[in-house]
Parts: sequence; structure tokens; C-alpha cells
Amino acid sequence: MIRSNEFQFENEVPWEDLNNGILRQVYGYDDTLMLVKAKFITGAVGVLHQHHHSQVTYVDSGVFEMTIGDEKKIIRKGDGYYVPPNVLHGCICLEPGMLIDAFSPHREDFLK
Repeated sequence: MIRSNEFQFENEVPWEDLNNGILRQVYGYDDTLMLVKAKFITGAVGVLHQHHHSQVTYVDSGVFEMTIGDEKKIIRKGDGYYVPPNVLHGCICLEPGMLIDAFSPHREDFLK
């Protein structure tokens, strides 16, 4: 079984620069679950994509135009969303912010 350490401390979890105005921190995970923080600058685009994972996300800060399937909504601090497996989704950051993502199963492509 693949898994992270039991504890993760914000100042010890490295930020990965995705080179598009988005930074990512990978927190706890095992084969079935993963928690990820994504920090966006204004104008950064989480390009439309899909994956076989279920995803739930909490908006920790900022404002985003979020697209899930054929629906677009403005989401902000305190909001959240769910993306079923294999559904096209993406966002545009309207005000700098942070998204907290949970994936099931873990995102193997986020581990190097």
C-alpha cells in the first residue's frame, strides 16, 4: 500500500510550482484518498480536464469561475463542489485564492 506519513505540517510540505500561476501541496494520502492544496494567482487557469477520480473541493479563499460539465458558477470562500469521475471540469481564478481538494482514489500523477 502506498501512503504518506501520518502527520503533515504546512511549513514542511513542499510547494510544487506548476508554472502557470498555480502552486500545489500534496498532504495525506493512501491508495484510496488524497488531500491537496492549490494556490492560485489572479488569472491562473485550471485548464478543463477530466480524470477517473472523484473530487470534492473546498474554497479556502479567493473567487473562481468554476466549470463542471456544462455548468458554470462563481464560487468563493466557504463554497465547495463535487466532481464525479470522468466529468470535464476546470476553473479561472478571479481573485487570488486557495482550493483544498480531496481525491478518491489518490492522484498517482501528483506523486513523483
